[in-house]
Amino acid sequence: MKGVLRGELPSLYQDQFAISTPPYIATRIHPVHSVNVPPINGRFMQIIGLCRFSFPALGDFQIEHNTVEDRRRHLYSPARLEERFRLFESITLPSFRAQTDGDFQLLIVAGECLPKAAFDRLKDLTADIRQVRIIREPVDPDLKHRQAMKRVLQKARSQPDRPCLQFRHDDDDCVSVDFVERLRAGAGDATSLIAGNQAIGIDFNNGYQASFGPDGIQTAQVYKSLLGVGLGMLISGGCAHTIISFTHNRIGRFMPVISYPDKPMWIRSLNGSNDSPRAGKQKSQLRPITPDIEREFAKRFAIDPNVVHRVHSSA
Repeated sequence: MKGVLRGELPSLYQDQFAISTPPYIATRIHPVHSVNVPPINGRFMQIIGLCRFSFPALGDFQIEHNTVEDRRRHLYSPARLEERFRLFESITLPSFRAQTDGDFQLLIVAGECLPKAAFDRLKDLTADIRQVRIIREPVDPDLKHRQAMKRVLQKARSQPDRPCLQFRHDDDDCVSVDFVERLRAGAGDATSLIAGNQAIGIDFNNGYQASFGPDGIQTAQVYKSLLGVGLGMLISGGCAHTIISFTHNRIGRFMPVISYPDKPMWIRSLNGSNDSPRAGKQKSQLRPITPDIEREFAKRFAIDPNVVHRVHSSA
């Protein structure tokens, strides 16, 4: 197809990527060249995290539905919501409370149709975390999930003409207590790359997969690149891209990515709500947590096994 390229870097394109469905192509526009770009100073850079709490727009899930109502019934089923809340309380929120760099925002996006009891519970669980901002969005059946989330992130940028850092986070996963600090430091490492690109991926590929329940924690340390957890993006000023503009495991097709394998930076929860077809095989690789890893979970992820047992005891 004339004028259409595959797998180019984002500096060649507008923000209207055809990447949510194959064949991941976009139309060429004039490249944006940066001249005399000063070193990136991440110290005062805005950092925005996006956490979608069972937002029922269509698209962007491996389990698909034909209508918004079908999606609501799936996401808001009492058993599923209960499991998500247990993991959110015991796994996701503790590390955000304990971040060594507290200068960030965590946008938790919920549909206006989220049942009142669930919304009130969401507010109660996050009330003591000053970085959390709960956003209730209407669900437009004509607006795909990715486009709705891009709008939320674009509105959240306080200075769109300046660089910012963004990350995505699922409501059943966990990042290390130094994740924001390390993400900010990664912006400095990306100085030379951002001079010629509109966005740079920052990927922490060392972490754990784990299951949590009344009988304790089972886990396995893994190295996995470009997951939906432990992944951030440096976005240049004036660029409309967001962390949600791209399918996470395909980000490397569209921009340079810096990877850090040195320390475990995330825990990916394997549970009954996982929509990945590989989740079953991954669960079979888990083993009961050892005392050493239990101490690491407490130190690096602020996970208290007693809280895990209490929250999941009636599961």
